[in-house]
Amino acid sequence: MNATDLSLAELAHGLRNRKFSAVEIVDCCRAAHERSEPLLNAWKSWNGDAARLLAQSVDGLFDSGMDFGPLMGLPVSVKDLYGVPGMPVFAGTDQALPAAWEAAGPVAGTVLRQFGIVMGKTHTVEFAFGGLGVNAHWGTPFNPWSADGPRTPGGSSSGAGVSLAQGSALVALGTDTAGSVRVPASMTGQVGLKTTHGRWPLAGIVPLSPSLDTAGLLTRSVEDMAFAFAAIDTPCGESRPGCAMPLLAGLRLGVADNFFWESLDPGIGESVSAAIDQLARAGAHVVRLRVPHCDEVYDIFRQGGLAASELAAFMNMEFPERIARLDPVVRARVAAAEQVSSVEYLRRKQVLLDSARQATAVFADVDALLAPTVAVTPPLLGDIADGTAYARANMMALRNTVIGNLFGWCALTLPVGFDARRMPVGLQLMGAPMAEARLIGIGLAVEALIGRGPDILGRAPALA
Repeated sequence: MNATDLSLAELAHGLRNRKFSAVEIVDCCRAAHERSEPLLNAWKSWNGDAARLLAQSVDGLFDSGMDFGPLMGLPVSVKDLYGVPGMPVFAGTDQALPAAWEAAGPVAGTVLRQFGIVMGKTHTVEFAFGGLGVNAHWGTPFNPWSADGPRTPGGSSSGAGVSLAQGSALVALGTDTAGSVRVPASMTGQVGLKTTHGRWPLAGIVPLSPSLDTAGLLTRSVEDMAFAFAAIDTPCGESRPGCAMPLLAGLRLGVADNFFWESLDPGIGESVSAAIDQLARAGAHVVRLRVPHCDEVYDIFRQGGLAASELAAFMNMEFPERIARLDPVVRARVAAAEQVSSVEYLRRKQVLLDSARQATAVFADVDALLAPTVAVTPPLLGDIADGTAYARANMMALRNTVIGNLFGWCALTLPVGFDARRMPVGLQLMGAPMAEARLIGIGLAVEALIGRGPDILGRAPALA
């Protein structure tokens, strides 16, 4: 059995009818890790041996007729911002944080209570403050689709997408403040979900920007996303709307004429447009519209937004001695935030609130808004070695995703093809606040039409 060939639902069903064991699934992930790590460098802390012991215990529980939830026995990677008891939290820094940060919060705790099997901690940009995935302390994970030299895997959940492409985990916990789930998912050919701010508690996760931080998921398909989202969103079995797949005929899908389609690298717009054309031919009603205030809020983001000030405050209160040791690309942005006055910070916050209120009105006319997830090809690491080149590439990588954070929307990305450099391209679906189940349902309809990521993309060159 190769676990990566089966959906999460198929694996869960097979575990319960004892068609195969949790040990077999974990061994598949361990073998994938052994084949391509450390080349891919997805993992900060690998927990393979302990994961196998836990899998043996899980099999014993299944054999006794015990079932603790949908994720039971399924291998999970966890971004190294989340607390997991017994696993140090580095948050991308050069030294482990105090042991108190290892306590599991509600999201990781839900996985652990269901006996999801944590395979380890994946790399992150230091304090999650970057969209390309680089880390000067521990090295940058290798994007497995790179065929002409190492390219960025996307960040800040940089190891999360790589772990799924590698096959060393089958679902990944990430976080998203400006695109940190969706960018790595798009750049590595995976599916990524940014939840609405406040939907999932942030306790037990090292913060970047409490005003914008969200917990999120990466999976290998939208079908897997529907399974994993339901498992975490309804951990106690309470009744909530499911991720039902709607008919494409009659769906109102918005495509913005402004902002999201500007300055795209070759092949990105073409791949996304081709997917949208398929949806239209299948009966979806494609609505051309204009999303207000995108340029205004993006300009605030380019000035540091809220995140730079909030991280600077956190560092000064919790870890002032670490500021001088920060990754240079992070330290520069923290230093710049020291010049932002409280008046300017509050002004930015009010502009974002007012703009979001007006922009969200577009969902009165459409069920979802469609756009390219990332506007640029994942850059070669050598091309972003200097600070100016990094800053420019980082802003462009996050441009299309950050709008969802600044407007308070939920968003989903799924792979739809390749750009001119043969790197994966993501289609981003954006929805109104708290509309995750509906958005995933639409994603299921899109995937049913155009195919799952592995069907579209095949196998990454570094894993061939």
